[in-house]
Amino acid sequence: MATAVEPVAQRPYEQQVLDFLAYLEFERGLSRNTLEAYRSDLLQYGRFLTKRGRGALDAQSADVAAFLAALAGSDGGVASPATIHRKAACLRSFYRHLRREGIVDADPTAGVAAPRRGRRLPRVLTRGEVGRLLAAPTGSQPTDLRDLALLELMYACGLRASEAIGLEVADVDLEDHFLRARGKGSKERVIPVGRAAGDAITRYLQRGRPALVGAGAEAHLFVNFRGGSLTRQGLYKIVRRHAVSAGLAEHMSPHTLRHTFATHLLAGGCDLRSVQEMLGHADVATTQLYTQLSSERLKDVYFRAHPRATAG
Repeated sequence: MATAVEPVAQRPYEQQVLDFLAYLEFERGLSRNTLEAYRSDLLQYGRFLTKRGRGALDAQSADVAAFLAALAGSDGGVASPATIHRKAACLRSFYRHLRREGIVDADPTAGVAAPRRGRRLPRVLTRGEVGRLLAAPTGSQPTDLRDLALLELMYACGLRASEAIGLEVADVDLEDHFLRARGKGSKERVIPVGRAAGDAITRYLQRGRPALVGAGAEAHLFVNFRGGSLTRQGLYKIVRRHAVSAGLAEHMSPHTLRHTFATHLLAGGCDLRSVQEMLGHADVATTQLYTQLSSERLKDVYFRAHPRATAG
């Protein structure tokens, strides 16, 4: 006698979750860590719905919104913005799956926006801190000359880590003081190169790089001690090593120099569109974050320096 097959729509919520996770694993190839995170998110959502007298298959947009609001803190939640956005993405994916399978007719996540993600202002260096960092690579060894040229160029041009290690010797025109950087989506942009960075690169090209490359034919500008192209991990270690020497280890990364480049340009009077072009931002709204950084720094300087700024 054939065993009756339970209709998919009538399976318990936990089974619906397992079916969804199986789809993600075998059809989408998601990692075990991601699957575990999604399982935890969906079980938490199920418990929340149970307290409201709801099930996942009859949940409404108001239920989803209430769940996200509770996570955001209106009901004692303590989840970070990034965690809330992950859980919201998980629910959207789950309900899209249920609709594809014909288990639900409507998607309760449609039109429900997760609480806005707060943007943490990035760490930037003061001019004095930049001076300390650039004074850290001392000596005349080939790697010393490379490290100084690398740090000077990243601060001078606001390069991403991938752009710095991707530079080739032919990309840098020291006679006309510019370089060509290939950013996201292989988009190329031209960035001016200042005198200090240009001088450091010249010394590196004359006395540092030839000793590292030897008879090799490496095209990349920055190379490791074996003469091969510098990796992202190698770049990170160089920046961190000199940040420690300069007493700037906390929150210091290659991207800190990019943030600092943009903030210092805006504070010095450079217009927003020019900074956007040099950073390679597709959207000027991304660049505007540095306007806020510049304003915060100006306020800090003002309240520390003006004799009547804090007068009672």
